[in-house]
Amino acid sequence: MDIIKKYSPALQKEILVHFKELMRICVDEYDKRSLALVKKSFGFLMEHTEEAQEFNGIHLVKFSAGLAQMAVKELGMDAIGVSAALLLHCAELNQIPIKDIESDVGERTATAIEEFLKISKLDTTINQGQAENMRNLILTLATDFRVILVKIAERLYLMRQMELHNEQERIELSCESRFIYSPLAHRLGLYNVMSEMEDISMSVLEEEEYKSIAEKLKASTQRRNRFIKEFIQPLQEDLDKERFRAEIKGRPKAISSIWRKMKKQKVEFEEVYDKFAIRIIIDTPFKKEKADCWKVYSLITDHYQPNPERLRDWISAPKSNGYESLHTTVVVPGGEWVEVQIRTARMNEIAEKGLAAHWKYKGIKGQAGIDKWIERVRETLENSEMDASNLMEDLKLSQFSKEIFVFTPNGDLKKFPENATVLDFAFDIHTDVGASCAGARVNNKNVPIRYRLQNGDKVEILRSKMQKPKMDWLNVVVTSKAKGKIKLALKEAKLKEAENGKEILKRRFKNWKVEFDDSSIRKVIQHFKYRDAIDLYFDVATEKVELLQIKELLTSSEKALEVKPERIEETTVDRLVKTASRQSGDFLVIDEKLANVEYKLSPCCNPILGDAIFGFVTISSGISIHRTNCPNAQQMLSRYGYRVVKARWSSNDKDVFFPVTLLITGMDDLGIVSNISDVISKDLQVNMRSISIESIDGMFEGSITLFVKDTQHLEALTRKLKKVKGVLNIKRLDT
Repeated sequence: MDIIKKYSPALQKEILVHFKELMRICVDEYDKRSLALVKKSFGFLMEHTEEAQEFNGIHLVKFSAGLAQMAVKELGMDAIGVSAALLLHCAELNQIPIKDIESDVGERTATAIEEFLKISKLDTTINQGQAENMRNLILTLATDFRVILVKIAERLYLMRQMELHNEQERIELSCESRFIYSPLAHRLGLYNVMSEMEDISMSVLEEEEYKSIAEKLKASTQRRNRFIKEFIQPLQEDLDKERFRAEIKGRPKAISSIWRKMKKQKVEFEEVYDKFAIRIIIDTPFKKEKADCWKVYSLITDHYQPNPERLRDWISAPKSNGYESLHTTVVVPGGEWVEVQIRTARMNEIAEKGLAAHWKYKGIKGQAGIDKWIERVRETLENSEMDASNLMEDLKLSQFSKEIFVFTPNGDLKKFPENATVLDFAFDIHTDVGASCAGARVNNKNVPIRYRLQNGDKVEILRSKMQKPKMDWLNVVVTSKAKGKIKLALKEAKLKEAENGKEILKRRFKNWKVEFDDSSIRKVIQHFKYRDAIDLYFDVATEKVELLQIKELLTSSEKALEVKPERIEETTVDRLVKTASRQSGDFLVIDEKLANVEYKLSPCCNPILGDAIFGFVTISSGISIHRTNCPNAQQMLSRYGYRVVKARWSSNDKDVFFPVTLLITGMDDLGIVSNISDVISKDLQVNMRSISIESIDGMFEGSITLFVKDTQHLEALTRKLKKVKGVLNIKRLDT
């Protein structure tokens, strides 16, 4: 401690007082190795702090020592956390390299300080609506839970010195604590810290209301103390008879808690019925904790009538942050209500110090409701060889480890599940934005809709008028919000298409001189096995059902419908197959020499040479050739199997070209259209029938109809086009 001689005698004396107080607190908590780390950290702090250097109006060493005392005494932190608390502001003000801290004090302290400084750089002056996301981002950025505890301790330590701040700083500090750090403290089980933060924040942000409630509580102090004494007396006698070692405390509720109840219940101060609480803390073995707490509850209800609706059993089912207690509200003669909290000494320490208190209770297994991460916290704090990184994977109570945080172009923070994509982001902004999403610019780089978002990404959605929701989008998104909106959009599109199909069917019914009524539609639905009329109308609009079949159904006699068409079609199939077969097998061989058989390549799937195909006998236009993966194939094969003809292409190597349409999407880079057309016409010497490309907001989408020889030719063309810079996706269209 020779380094202390660099300071003036008066400052030396003050620093020694702080050092001795810190060591007095630590000696009861730590082993020799941990105490050595605290001493070394204190020495490093003095070495890098000058006589006149202050933080928040207090000498830096005194401020840091006070913060360290609070960290161990009130939050129960381990030596590494105290070491970080001592050095973090010194490192920040003097810009000490992290490597120097690592070399002199240790890697784990250096890592914690580095993460603390990273969090401190965040702009936390945000509105209330963004507070939840900011809290989650803070938890995500911290891989060591000590960083969060130190940050919470530092905020409260600063708030206790509100008189040293100007008005604007007090407001900013209060808002930051209320919306970000107080909820974090609550999640970590630091209820005392949370209550104090909220009370101090209220004293700044709602000064008049705070003073009013404080004065009313002060005015009733004597009456309240007398009431508590009378309330406790019979309970204390019963506890003594049952030989319970118990401590009974009476305290008023936090002013902020009373204020919240007044606002929520819309009542005045006098009408808040449980303005103070009685806490009974019993000293009992762990195995008897639950039974003894309920025994105490029974003693209380022997004297006072409980309100069953106000019973809270957090012993059988602890809160996710480890909080255990039995709460009940009872009424005393005269009608006044009192909240009673029953807990053990172990539960009380956990309630006051949060997760950090768990490490002391070695060997306590199977505590209901306490997450598995508590054991890992305890092991890490006890074992100095273990690395505290990855602890936050378990600490994040709302599964923060499975969430990511990204920014909008305006800087707003948004939260998504892990593996969320650009499409999830787009639908989170607005349904219309999602429905027209064609890609995004992430960190000023163009990406497709399937791009998985990463923590800290800045995302700007690119939209296209030609874009519409597709069924396969449901496999792209992960959020229920996006999935719901996509399903709704698909349903609306189907309904719109069905309306068109209904109008088409109405006109055809009129031409056929058939009444368009429920009985006719029901007859069609039953015959074609549709679920409802919407599906029928949709298939009519998309030409997935032949209108001539519907006409035949409605205009022919019932006998003809049941017998004649099937017999005629079977005869027709036999004749066509026998006429068309070129070999012993019963295949229809498709080539230019096929005679005596009327056939056509179906426009619903545009088969080309090389595609797996089958033939389908139609009523009046011979045989239509379909791809086996045609959108209509399943319906035709399942409903009209007797009309299906096996078919294959001729093996003759003849230069026959087939039209095919490709849908191409990508980034609208300079010369993209020219590069695509050059690959098609020059490199591969393929003829194009038509090309239509539209560009908007940096994205392009277009369709190209061209002529290819067969599927191999098409695959080679597709591979070439995918190599063009800016092309993201190529899809063969069925129609």
